[in-house]
Order: sequence, then C-alpha cells, then structure tokens
Amino acid sequence: MTTHHHPHTRNSDTLYLTDGGLETTLVFHDGMELPCFAAFDLLRDKAGTARLRKYYREYIDLALEYGLGFVLESVTWRASPDWGKQLGYSEAALSRANHQAVELLHELRERNQTSETPMVISGNLGPRGDGYSAEQHMKADEAAEYHSWQIQSLVDTGVDLITALTLPETNEAIGIVEASRDAGVPVVISFTVETDGRLPSGQSLSSAIEIVDDATEGEPAYYMINCAHPTHFEQNLQDDGTWLHRIRGIRANASCKSHTELDESEALDDGNPEELGRQYRELQDLLPNLTVLGGCCGTDHRHVEAIARACSI
Repeated sequence: MTTHHHPHTRNSDTLYLTDGGLETTLVFHDGMELPCFAAFDLLRDKAGTARLRKYYREYIDLALEYGLGFVLESVTWRASPDWGKQLGYSEAALSRANHQAVELLHELRERNQTSETPMVISGNLGPRGDGYSAEQHMKADEAAEYHSWQIQSLVDTGVDLITALTLPETNEAIGIVEASRDAGVPVVISFTVETDGRLPSGQSLSSAIEIVDDATEGEPAYYMINCAHPTHFEQNLQDDGTWLHRIRGIRANASCKSHTELDESEALDDGNPEELGRQYRELQDLLPNLTVLGGCCGTDHRHVEAIARACSI
C-alpha cells in the first residue's frame, strides 16, 4: 500500500483536486443515455472507455497546471450488486467492470503523475439505494455484507483507498467502514445533506460523523460532503467542534436547488463557476483540514478550475 499517496497522511495544506459531476456531464453535455446514472457501463467498449479517458484528462491537466495533487475516482459509484443486476450484469461481468475502472486509473497515473502532482487511486462506492433517501433501513452488518464484495473487487485491482459518496445515513457508512477495515484498505466517508444541512435521515452532520467515529473507533481516514451546494451546509460549519477537523473533502453541486428539485429538472443548472470557487475559498476558513476539492452534480472542468484558482492562492 502506497501510503505516501494518501491526502490524510500529508500536511493539511497540501491540496488535491478531484473531478466534477461525471454523470451530469455525460448526460447533459454529451447527450448520452446513462441508465441508473451508471457511468461504469461505458467501459463495455472502446468508444466509451475513450470518452472516460478524455474526461479524466481535463481534470488531470488542471491539477498539473496548478501544481496540485489529484484523486482519481473510479467510475464505480453504481457498480455494486443490486445496481449491476438492474443493468443486466452478471457477477463476473460486474467484477470485470470494477477491475477495468481501476485499471484505467493506473494507466492514467502512470502517464501523468509528477512529484508536484501525486495521484491517489480511489475505489468509488455509492449507496445501495437512493442517495437522496434514508429509507433503505439497513443495519450496519447488512451494509458490510452488501458492500464487501465490491470493496474486495476494487482492492484486488490495487486501489489506494475506498471512497463512499452520497451516503444518506450512518448505518450504511458504518458497514462500509467495517468492510473496508476487513479488506485492509483506508476508507473515506462522504455524506450528502439536504438544504437544511442535515442528512436525508434527519441527522445533523456533526452527529453523523461522531456516530460513525464512535462505532468504528475513528477508523475512517477522513470525511467529505458531496451532492449539496455550499449554501446548504456552510451555516452548520460555524462551530468549534473537533468533528470539523475530520472533514477533508468537499464535492459540492453547482446548483442551489434541493435534491427533489434536481431530480425533477429536465435542464442542467450549472450555477456560477466563479462564485462556487469563492464559496470554496470561504469553506477553507471554516474547515481547517480541507484538502480534497472537486465537484458533484452540474459541475464540470470550469467549476473545478475556478475552485483550484480560488483555493490555491
């Protein structure tokens, strides 16, 4: 395990970029059909893989330009058993897709990594159900059993860490942490929040982080917030609690709309990239260990460039 590549093992003032809203870029900018928002499905052919390679290169070029690290997230947010079954994947085909996704990242790192731009390979997990809803009601041990298959598949292909994005509640997060620990890989937990700054489960962000840390003896490498606009959660960061030091990453939406409004929208709301960059700069003052900067729904390379420019001054 190449621990020197992990953002949480470096000085907190070392910044890493990551990508933006992959799925919304493919759907709204490229006009692609993406059943279940499953970008990994593009790995089935050379044309789809080439599009993903081009997508990553836009963001890698930004990291190289600004002299920042880069977190390469695999396109496996939907490549878990339940979602794979919906898409008609056998277990063998789904395993192959997870492996291909990570192998693509190894190729990109080998070609592009420099001493100024270290690159982290992250195996990306999504929630078992809808990230905007906490109705799945899994127990932690059920979540561990469910996610362990994909985690092991990603670990077998050589990821540096696991990152679970868009989690709506704590039981699933605890299960993912336990499964990652069993697989011997560091794990990052990223919660999504509603417009009031609370998780879809109704839990406060501070409570969610403390619950997961207490249940796992502080096992997560760090926490992130994703799939929400800064205006949805910044007011909840006006605190002096130690939990704030556990947040090292932000992947915000471009839009101020709620999850429900985004789900019902037929047009892309890409917000204002420059304004989003300034909002990230303000978040640096609230989050002392903020290290990983990227985007989520509606964001693209323009937003991430604005973020890099604002935050690397």
